[in-house]
Amino acid sequence: MPSRLVAKLPPIPHSRPWITAADVRAVARVLRSGALAQGAEVASFEAEVGEWLGLPPGVAVNSGTSALHLALLGLGVGKGDEVILPSYVCVAPLHAVEYVGATPRLADVDPRTYNLDPADVRRRLTRRTRAVIVPHQFGLPADLDSLLAFGIPVIEDCAQAIGARYRDRPVGTFGTVSIVSFYATKLLTTGEGGMLLSRDRRLLTRMRDRRDYDERHLHAVRYNYKLTDFQAALGRSQLRRLPVMLSRRKEIARRYRRRWAGLPITLPPPDHGRSHVYHRFVIGVPIAAGTVARRLAGLGVTARPPVYRPIHVTLGLEGFPGATHAYRHALSVPLYPALTSREEAIVIRALQRVFA
Repeated sequence: MPSRLVAKLPPIPHSRPWITAADVRAVARVLRSGALAQGAEVASFEAEVGEWLGLPPGVAVNSGTSALHLALLGLGVGKGDEVILPSYVCVAPLHAVEYVGATPRLADVDPRTYNLDPADVRRRLTRRTRAVIVPHQFGLPADLDSLLAFGIPVIEDCAQAIGARYRDRPVGTFGTVSIVSFYATKLLTTGEGGMLLSRDRRLLTRMRDRRDYDERHLHAVRYNYKLTDFQAALGRSQLRRLPVMLSRRKEIARRYRRRWAGLPITLPPPDHGRSHVYHRFVIGVPIAAGTVARRLAGLGVTARPPVYRPIHVTLGLEGFPGATHAYRHALSVPLYPALTSREEAIVIRALQRVFA
Protein backbone atom coordinates (compact mmCIF):
# COMPACT_ATOMS: atom_id res chain seq x y z
CA MET A 1 0.00 0.00 0.00
CA PRO A 2 1.61 3.33 -1.05
CA SER A 3 2.51 5.70 1.74
CA ARG A 4 0.38 8.81 2.00
CA LEU A 5 2.17 12.11 1.47
CA VAL A 6 1.72 14.56 4.33
CA ALA A 7 2.07 18.24 3.41
CA LYS A 8 4.61 20.03 5.55
CA LEU A 9 3.20 23.10 7.23
CA PRO A 10 4.95 26.40 6.46
CA PRO A 11 7.02 27.81 9.31
CA ILE A 12 5.30 30.20 11.69
CA PRO A 13 6.59 33.67 10.80
CA HIS A 14 8.21 35.89 13.39
CA SER A 15 5.79 38.74 12.57
CA ARG A 16 2.58 39.14 10.61
CA PRO A 17 0.30 42.18 10.25
CA TRP A 18 -3.38 41.76 11.08
CA ILE A 19 -5.37 43.11 8.14
CA THR A 20 -9.14 42.78 8.32
CA ALA A 21 -11.96 43.28 5.85
CA ALA A 22 -12.65 46.66 7.51
CA ASP A 23 -9.05 47.72 6.78
CA VAL A 24 -9.46 46.74 3.13
CA ARG A 25 -12.73 48.64 2.84
CA ALA A 26 -11.16 51.75 4.38
CA VAL A 27 -8.29 51.75 1.89
CA ALA A 28 -10.57 50.90 -1.05
CA ARG A 29 -12.84 53.82 -0.18
CA VAL A 30 -9.96 56.27 -0.49
CA LEU A 31 -8.59 54.61 -3.63
CA ARG A 32 -11.99 54.91 -5.28
CA SER A 33 -12.15 58.58 -4.36
CA GLY A 34 -9.01 59.33 -6.33
CA ALA A 35 -7.66 61.54 -3.50
CA LEU A 36 -4.49 59.57 -2.84
CA ALA A 37 -1.93 62.13 -1.66
CA GLN A 38 -1.74 63.84 1.74
CA GLY A 39 -5.13 65.38 2.46
CA ALA A 40 -8.20 65.18 4.65
CA GLU A 41 -7.63 61.54 5.61
CA VAL A 42 -4.15 62.34 6.91
CA ALA A 43 -5.50 65.30 8.90
CA SER A 44 -8.14 63.07 10.50
CA PHE A 45 -5.55 60.43 11.35
CA GLU A 46 -3.33 63.07 12.99
CA ALA A 47 -6.24 64.32 15.07
CA GLU A 48 -7.36 60.83 16.11
CA VAL A 49 -3.90 59.66 17.21
CA GLY A 50 -3.43 62.89 19.15
CA GLU A 51 -6.81 62.50 20.81
CA TRP A 52 -6.09 58.85 21.62
CA LEU A 53 -3.04 60.00 23.60
CA GLY A 54 -4.59 63.17 25.00
CA LEU A 55 -2.37 65.41 22.87
CA PRO A 56 -2.87 67.94 20.04
CA PRO A 57 -3.06 66.56 16.49
CA GLY A 58 0.24 65.02 15.47
CA VAL A 59 2.36 65.43 12.35
CA ALA A 60 2.09 62.36 10.11
CA VAL A 61 5.15 61.42 8.06
CA ASN A 62 6.32 58.60 5.84
CA SER A 63 8.38 56.70 8.43
CA GLY A 64 9.49 56.60 12.02
CA THR A 65 13.00 57.56 10.90
CA SER A 66 11.64 60.70 9.24
CA ALA A 67 9.81 61.49 12.48
CA LEU A 68 13.06 61.21 14.45
CA HIS A 69 14.80 63.47 11.94
CA LEU A 70 12.12 66.15 12.19
CA ALA A 71 12.04 65.85 15.98
CA LEU A 72 15.75 66.68 16.15
CA LEU A 73 15.36 69.54 13.70
CA GLY A 74 12.39 70.87 15.66
CA LEU A 75 14.54 70.92 18.81
CA GLY A 76 17.26 72.83 16.98
CA VAL A 77 19.81 70.01 17.20
CA GLY A 78 22.67 70.30 14.72
CA LYS A 79 26.40 70.34 14.17
CA GLY A 80 28.39 70.58 17.38
CA ASP A 81 25.58 69.08 19.48
CA GLU A 82 25.47 65.62 21.03
CA VAL A 83 22.50 63.27 21.24
CA ILE A 84 22.39 60.29 23.58
CA LEU A 85 20.81 57.11 22.30
CA PRO A 86 21.04 53.44 23.28
CA SER A 87 23.44 51.09 21.55
CA TYR A 88 20.92 48.26 21.68
CA VAL A 89 18.39 49.60 19.18
CA CYS A 90 17.82 49.54 15.43
CA VAL A 91 19.98 51.97 13.44
CA ALA A 92 17.15 54.45 12.72
CA PRO A 93 17.98 56.75 15.68
CA LEU A 94 21.65 56.75 14.66
CA HIS A 95 20.77 57.76 11.11
CA ALA A 96 18.49 60.54 12.34
CA VAL A 97 21.27 61.98 14.51
CA GLU A 98 23.68 61.82 11.59
CA TYR A 99 21.15 63.48 9.26
CA VAL A 100 21.27 66.67 11.37
CA GLY A 101 25.05 66.62 11.67
CA ALA A 102 25.07 66.01 15.43
CA THR A 103 27.34 63.60 17.28
CA PRO A 104 25.76 60.36 18.54
CA ARG A 105 26.72 59.41 22.10
CA LEU A 106 25.86 55.78 22.75
CA ALA A 107 24.68 54.62 26.17
CA ASP A 108 24.27 51.12 27.53
CA VAL A 109 21.03 49.34 28.35
CA ASP A 110 19.76 47.39 31.31
CA PRO A 111 20.14 43.75 30.15
CA ARG A 112 16.97 42.83 32.04
CA THR A 113 14.63 45.38 30.44
CA TYR A 114 16.67 46.23 27.30
CA ASN A 115 15.89 49.91 27.97
CA LEU A 116 18.34 52.75 28.50
CA ASP A 117 20.31 52.48 31.75
CA PRO A 118 19.90 55.90 33.42
CA ALA A 119 23.16 55.46 35.35
CA ASP A 120 25.07 54.99 32.11
CA VAL A 121 23.25 57.90 30.49
CA ARG A 122 24.45 60.10 33.36
CA ARG A 123 28.04 59.09 32.62
CA ARG A 124 27.63 60.07 28.95
CA LEU A 125 26.18 63.54 29.54
CA THR A 126 28.32 66.52 28.52
CA ARG A 127 27.80 70.26 28.14
CA ARG A 128 27.00 69.61 24.48
CA THR A 129 24.16 67.12 25.12
CA ARG A 130 21.04 68.55 23.49
CA ALA A 131 18.65 65.58 23.52
CA VAL A 132 18.18 61.99 24.68
CA ILE A 133 16.36 59.52 22.43
CA VAL A 134 14.48 57.11 24.69
CA PRO A 135 13.03 54.03 22.97
CA HIS A 136 10.49 52.00 24.94
CA GLN A 137 12.04 48.77 23.83
CA PHE A 138 9.77 45.98 22.62
CA GLY A 139 6.74 47.63 24.27
CA LEU A 140 8.05 48.06 27.84
CA PRO A 141 8.26 51.71 29.02
CA ALA A 142 11.71 52.98 29.94
CA ASP A 143 12.60 54.48 33.33
CA LEU A 144 11.22 57.91 32.43
CA ASP A 145 11.42 59.35 35.95
CA SER A 146 15.19 58.97 36.03
CA LEU A 147 15.75 60.03 32.43
CA LEU A 148 13.58 63.15 32.65
CA ALA A 149 15.35 64.18 35.85
CA PHE A 150 18.49 65.05 33.87
CA GLY A 151 16.71 68.13 32.49
CA ILE A 152 17.70 67.30 28.88
CA PRO A 153 14.94 67.29 26.21
CA VAL A 154 13.68 63.73 25.83
CA ILE A 155 12.50 62.34 22.51
CA GLU A 156 10.26 59.40 23.37
CA ASP A 157 10.62 56.74 20.71
CA CYS A 158 7.28 54.94 20.91
CA ALA A 159 7.78 53.00 17.68
CA GLN A 160 7.14 49.78 19.59
CA ALA A 161 5.04 51.06 22.45
CA ILE A 162 1.94 53.04 21.43
CA GLY A 163 -0.69 52.10 24.01
CA ALA A 164 1.79 51.32 26.80
CA ARG A 165 1.46 53.25 30.06
CA TYR A 166 3.92 54.55 32.62
CA ARG A 167 2.70 55.75 36.01
CA ASP A 168 -0.82 55.33 34.58
CA ARG A 169 -0.14 57.79 31.74
CA PRO A 170 0.35 56.88 28.08
CA VAL A 171 3.93 56.78 26.91
CA GLY A 172 4.50 59.51 24.39
CA THR A 173 3.08 62.14 26.75
CA PHE A 174 6.18 62.61 28.93
CA GLY A 175 8.93 63.82 26.61
CA THR A 176 9.37 67.14 24.86
CA VAL A 177 8.41 65.32 21.67
CA SER A 178 7.53 61.73 20.87
CA ILE A 179 7.48 59.67 17.72
CA VAL A 180 5.59 56.57 16.64
CA SER A 181 6.11 54.20 13.74
CA PHE A 182 3.48 52.53 11.61
CA TYR A 183 5.71 50.06 9.77
CA ALA A 184 4.11 46.83 8.55
CA THR A 185 4.81 44.81 11.70
CA LYS A 186 4.34 47.56 14.30
CA LEU A 187 1.47 47.67 16.82
CA LEU A 188 -0.68 49.37 14.20
CA THR A 189 0.32 49.79 10.59
CA THR A 190 0.03 52.01 7.54
CA GLY A 191 2.56 49.86 5.65
CA GLU A 192 5.22 52.54 6.09
CA GLY A 193 4.67 55.66 8.15
CA GLY A 194 5.16 57.51 11.39
CA MET A 195 4.01 60.50 13.42
CA LEU A 196 5.37 63.19 15.71
CA LEU A 197 3.47 64.23 18.83
CA SER A 198 3.98 66.90 21.47
CA ARG A 199 2.15 69.16 23.88
CA ASP A 200 4.14 72.08 22.42
CA ARG A 201 2.08 73.41 19.53
CA ARG A 202 4.86 75.73 18.36
CA LEU A 203 7.20 72.75 18.15
CA LEU A 204 4.58 70.85 16.15
CA THR A 205 4.30 73.81 13.77
CA ARG A 206 8.07 73.86 13.21
CA MET A 207 8.15 70.13 12.49
CA ARG A 208 5.10 70.31 10.22
CA ASP A 209 6.76 73.10 8.24
CA ARG A 210 9.70 70.81 7.41
CA ARG A 211 7.51 67.89 6.30
CA ASP A 212 6.94 69.09 2.71
CA TYR A 213 8.40 71.79 0.54
CA ASP A 214 5.95 72.86 -2.16
CA GLU A 215 4.13 76.21 -2.53
CA ARG A 216 6.14 78.18 0.03
CA HIS A 217 6.87 81.90 -0.11
CA LEU A 218 10.11 81.67 1.88
CA HIS A 219 12.78 79.15 1.00
CA ALA A 220 14.22 76.84 3.65
CA VAL A 221 15.54 73.29 3.60
CA ARG A 222 12.49 71.06 3.76
CA TYR A 223 11.75 67.42 2.98
CA ASN A 224 9.28 65.21 1.17
CA TYR A 225 8.14 63.23 4.20
CA LYS A 226 4.38 63.14 3.54
CA LEU A 227 2.03 60.28 4.35
CA THR A 228 -0.68 59.41 1.81
CA ASP A 229 -4.42 59.44 2.38
CA PHE A 230 -4.84 55.75 1.63
CA GLN A 231 -2.12 54.92 4.17
CA ALA A 232 -3.87 57.14 6.71
CA ALA A 233 -7.17 55.36 5.99
CA LEU A 234 -5.53 52.06 6.94
CA GLY A 235 -4.08 53.66 10.07
CA ARG A 236 -7.45 55.06 11.14
CA SER A 237 -9.07 51.66 10.71
CA GLN A 238 -6.31 49.98 12.70
CA LEU A 239 -6.44 52.63 15.44
CA ARG A 240 -10.10 51.87 16.06
CA ARG A 241 -9.26 48.31 17.07
CA LEU A 242 -5.89 48.99 18.67
CA PRO A 243 -7.26 48.18 22.16
CA VAL A 244 -8.37 44.77 20.89
CA MET A 245 -4.98 44.13 19.29
CA LEU A 246 -3.13 45.13 22.47
CA SER A 247 -5.42 42.94 24.57
CA ARG A 248 -4.73 40.00 22.27
CA ARG A 249 -0.97 40.52 22.65
CA LYS A 250 -1.23 40.58 26.43
CA GLU A 251 -3.34 37.42 26.49
CA ILE A 252 -0.76 35.50 24.46
CA ALA A 253 2.02 36.88 26.67
CA ARG A 254 0.23 35.65 29.79
CA ARG A 255 -0.03 32.14 28.37
CA TYR A 256 3.62 32.15 27.33
CA ARG A 257 4.63 33.21 30.83
CA ARG A 258 2.56 30.47 32.43
CA ARG A 259 3.72 27.67 30.12
CA TRP A 260 7.40 28.66 30.14
CA ALA A 261 7.72 29.53 33.83
CA GLY A 262 9.81 26.44 34.58
CA LEU A 263 12.24 26.73 31.67
CA PRO A 264 15.85 27.95 32.10
CA ILE A 265 15.10 31.22 30.32
CA THR A 266 14.57 34.82 31.39
CA LEU A 267 11.05 36.05 30.76
CA PRO A 268 10.15 39.73 30.20
CA PRO A 269 10.14 41.64 33.50
CA PRO A 270 6.88 42.27 35.38
CA ASP A 271 5.18 45.60 34.82
CA HIS A 272 5.70 47.34 38.22
CA GLY A 273 4.04 50.61 37.22
CA ARG A 274 4.68 50.09 33.51
CA SER A 275 2.22 48.35 31.20
CA HIS A 276 4.01 46.19 28.64
CA VAL A 277 2.26 46.01 25.24
CA TYR A 278 4.49 43.21 23.88
CA HIS A 279 5.41 44.46 20.47
CA ARG A 280 7.98 41.72 20.93
CA PHE A 281 8.08 38.86 23.42
CA VAL A 282 11.79 38.79 24.15
CA ILE A 283 13.31 36.02 26.22
CA GLY A 284 16.84 35.65 27.52
CA VAL A 285 18.34 32.25 26.75
CA PRO A 286 21.32 30.65 28.54
CA ILE A 287 23.15 29.71 25.32
CA ALA A 288 23.75 31.63 22.10
CA ALA A 289 20.48 33.08 20.81
CA GLY A 290 21.34 32.02 17.28
CA THR A 291 21.61 28.40 18.38
CA VAL A 292 18.14 28.49 19.94
CA ALA A 293 16.73 30.20 16.84
CA ARG A 294 18.10 27.43 14.61
CA ARG A 295 16.61 24.74 16.83
CA LEU A 296 13.24 26.46 16.81
CA ALA A 297 13.41 26.80 13.03
CA GLY A 298 13.80 23.02 12.85
CA LEU A 299 10.52 22.79 14.77
CA GLY A 300 8.68 25.17 12.42
CA VAL A 301 8.99 28.38 14.46
CA THR A 302 10.78 31.51 13.27
CA ALA A 303 12.54 33.38 16.08
CA ARG A 304 14.88 36.32 15.62
CA PRO A 305 17.26 38.56 17.53
CA PRO A 306 15.08 41.57 18.42
CA VAL A 307 17.92 43.90 17.38
CA TYR A 308 19.96 42.93 14.33
CA ARG A 309 23.22 44.29 15.71
CA PRO A 310 23.94 46.78 18.52
CA ILE A 311 25.21 50.11 17.22
CA HIS A 312 28.44 49.87 19.22
CA VAL A 313 29.24 46.63 17.39
CA THR A 314 28.51 48.26 14.04
CA LEU A 315 30.79 51.18 14.91
CA GLY A 316 33.53 49.00 16.43
CA LEU A 317 33.19 50.43 19.95
CA GLU A 318 33.56 48.77 23.35
CA GLY A 319 32.26 49.35 26.85
CA PHE A 320 28.59 48.35 26.54
CA PRO A 321 28.21 45.13 28.56
CA GLY A 322 24.41 45.28 28.81
CA ALA A 323 23.96 45.64 25.06
CA THR A 324 26.59 42.97 24.39
CA HIS A 325 24.81 40.51 26.69
CA ALA A 326 21.49 41.23 24.98
CA TYR A 327 23.11 40.76 21.57
CA ARG A 328 24.26 37.29 22.57
CA HIS A 329 21.29 36.05 24.58
CA ALA A 330 18.07 37.92 23.67
CA LEU A 331 15.62 36.20 21.34
CA SER A 332 12.22 37.31 20.08
CA VAL A 333 9.56 34.64 19.53
CA PRO A 334 6.34 35.02 17.53
CA LEU A 335 3.66 37.08 19.29
CA TYR A 336 1.13 39.15 17.37
CA PRO A 337 -2.67 39.47 17.13
CA ALA A 338 -2.84 37.42 13.92
CA LEU A 339 -1.19 34.43 15.62
CA THR A 340 -3.71 31.59 15.64
CA SER A 341 -4.37 29.32 18.61
CA ARG A 342 -2.81 26.41 16.72
CA GLU A 343 0.30 28.45 15.95
CA GLU A 344 0.53 29.64 19.55
CA ALA A 345 0.46 26.04 20.77
CA ILE A 346 3.23 25.09 18.34
CA VAL A 347 5.41 27.97 19.57
CA ILE A 348 4.85 26.95 23.20
CA ARG A 349 5.69 23.30 22.58
CA ALA A 350 8.70 24.13 20.41
CA LEU A 351 10.45 26.15 23.11
CA GLN A 352 9.63 23.48 25.69
CA ARG A 353 11.23 20.86 23.43
CA VAL A 354 14.37 22.99 22.92
CA PHE A 355 14.92 23.16 26.68
CA ALA A 356 13.53 19.74 27.60
